[in-house]
Amino acid sequence: MHKFLLIVKDLENLIDNHTFKEGDKLPSIRVLADQYHVNKSTVIRALNDLERRHIVYSVDKSGYYVVKSTMIPNNEEKEIIDFATSSPDSRIFPYLDFQHCVNKAIDTYKQDLFIYGTPQGLPSLLNIMQKQLANYQVFTKVRNLFVVSGIQQALSILTALPFPNEKRKILIEQPGYHLFIEHLMTYHVPVIGIKRTSRGIDLGELEEIFKTEDIKFFYTMPRFHNPLGCSYSTEEKKKIVALAHKYDVYIVEDDYLADMEHDTKADPIYAYDDKSRVIYLKSYSKVIFPGLRIGIAVIPDILLSVFTQYKRIQDIDSSMLSQGALEIYLKSSMFDRHKQKIKSFYDQRSQLLHAALEQQFIQNGDLFTFDATVKFSLHTYIKLNDSIPANEVIRRLKRKSISIEPIDKHYLPSFPKDNLLKLNVSHVRMDGIEHGVSVLINEMRQIAAAGHSKFP
Repeated sequence: MHKFLLIVKDLENLIDNHTFKEGDKLPSIRVLADQYHVNKSTVIRALNDLERRHIVYSVDKSGYYVVKSTMIPNNEEKEIIDFATSSPDSRIFPYLDFQHCVNKAIDTYKQDLFIYGTPQGLPSLLNIMQKQLANYQVFTKVRNLFVVSGIQQALSILTALPFPNEKRKILIEQPGYHLFIEHLMTYHVPVIGIKRTSRGIDLGELEEIFKTEDIKFFYTMPRFHNPLGCSYSTEEKKKIVALAHKYDVYIVEDDYLADMEHDTKADPIYAYDDKSRVIYLKSYSKVIFPGLRIGIAVIPDILLSVFTQYKRIQDIDSSMLSQGALEIYLKSSMFDRHKQKIKSFYDQRSQLLHAALEQQFIQNGDLFTFDATVKFSLHTYIKLNDSIPANEVIRRLKRKSISIEPIDKHYLPSFPKDNLLKLNVSHVRMDGIEHGVSVLINEMRQIAAAGHSKFP
């Protein structure tokens, strides 16, 4: 890694971890140069990079300071401890890098980016994606790849188009991806739910549903499930594929957090198929930024023609300018550098949340259950004692400037809901995690003491 990038990364981590707090003055250029054994120009380059991204600011003849957050308009307002927001933190968006890629794409492709493309996507981007997918053990031909306007577009198309098995119902995990549930409800698509916990799903129940119901495809998040945060084991993935082949069911695998994986042996379900049953989806929203609205779909040969037709009707093509910029971003070192940065950013928060919950569970195991084996994810969950209604906990925490999102929308209206709290780390600050968990447990203790039918 270049020396100036090492300095940038270290200073970002120190600011994120609040070693340097908002308004703090950074060490002088001379001190940093001595510390990293570099010349002053290298330090200035690193500080200029941070300043362009509004992480630090300079004061003439004084030095560099950490930018103050705009989240606190005045001293009277408390900053919210945000366990609710699941979208990526805007503080780590690669603004300048991607701006460079957009400009480079315009220079490289010129007018090609300003006309209609093809339903499949920019050919040069598809070639890059094919190589990148191989890193996730997704080996496919370019003809099977489609650039989509986010995972939601791919799900919308797959739900609408006819499948070779001529079946109609969708099977989804419960709880599950709330926007897909909303889509299914809005368009009155026949849907069945199957319960999932941190221990997986009941494979016997899955087989019974495949055997007796008219299942078109099973939509699943095998890795870092949203909202539970857990992942399937290798054996579970293999058994799901085997059942799909046995009962003529397709699998739609949403691998939206593939870039956050640490276990090199954790392959997607797609790796255990013969490329005929599993439709693989991957998003770039979580690892780059949501506004990019680009994902990738790996479509089996038997569905290529009809998927092309439905996608062309829906939007002709996905944004060509975004595709051109993404191609340049992916094939440069920018993507790998940003991926490592964002993994580190979320790792620290998820580990801190996990440690806080684990400690509280030791002391307050009568209030909730917590699966300590789920080590990393952008989100996790706890199951509350039946005498502690989740909605009452959320209401009380809101008064204390702690935000937690109800989990109800992650369930089909007719499916029995568990008494769960979902906790995200995407937007919560490092110094707010332990405090937020402590306040959460205190409120749960008060509710339990008061009794479930009466709240103070």
